[in-house]
Amino acid sequence: MEDTTNLSPKADASLYNGQPSDTGSSCPSAGLTSRTPSISEDTRNGVSVENVPAGNKQWFVLRVSYGRIDKAKTFVEAKGIECYVPLRYKEVRKQGKKRIIPIPLLPSFIFVYATAEQVETLLHDNKVVANESRSLLSYYFDHTIHLQDNPNRNPPLTIRDEAMNNFIGLTSIKNPHIIHVTSNNIQFKLGDNVVVTEGEFKGVHGRVARIAGQQRVVVELFDGCLVATAYVPKEAMNTFNYCKK
Repeated sequence: MEDTTNLSPKADASLYNGQPSDTGSSCPSAGLTSRTPSISEDTRNGVSVENVPAGNKQWFVLRVSYGRIDKAKTFVEAKGIECYVPLRYKEVRKQGKKRIIPIPLLPSFIFVYATAEQVETLLHDNKVVANESRSLLSYYFDHTIHLQDNPNRNPPLTIRDEAMNNFIGLTSIKNPHIIHVTSNNIQFKLGDNVVVTEGEFKGVHGRVARIAGQQRVVVELFDGCLVATAYVPKEAMNTFNYCKK
């Protein structure tokens, strides 16, 4: 499939986009998960954060048509294919009581762990709802490279297991101060690639940045997909030679 859209991901209007109003404090677990349960091994808060490589399966980034992330997840899982939908956890008050509710962190994307053939079949079987002209799912293309046999086309975007595990490790933590940010609103500290060594974000790799006056660690999964921790003190991180590619 040829990439003719050259679209970039857009954040949901309800997200902070790098302008948070939080204090960086944590909240109790909401007891929810955002991924399918077939991935095993190391877990955090009941959500697996380690993917076991399986043959030629890869993490594909698929675009979801507007407002249909739940339908997309149901559709993919019904095909027996593993997927991950990261959530953010929003504090709300109702009748004087505080609750934490899950909301899609990246409502335009779903991450699918499958072979290229499985994804192609998935998109071929993708049904358009009656009276709608939009497909439920489509490829999100890697705009940084071109196909060797066709320099006018971009390949579907895939994510390395190591990078995906790090992203899942962060986004599976049920803390409402984990936010989706944009690069335009981030002041990175040059060369500060770190690993968090203490607290609920222990093990997360990323880059140190100041966002709305707070020191946080930012994980960048692909261009335009950046997620920040809550506040992390300097003594709770170590520098680390970490490479996205």
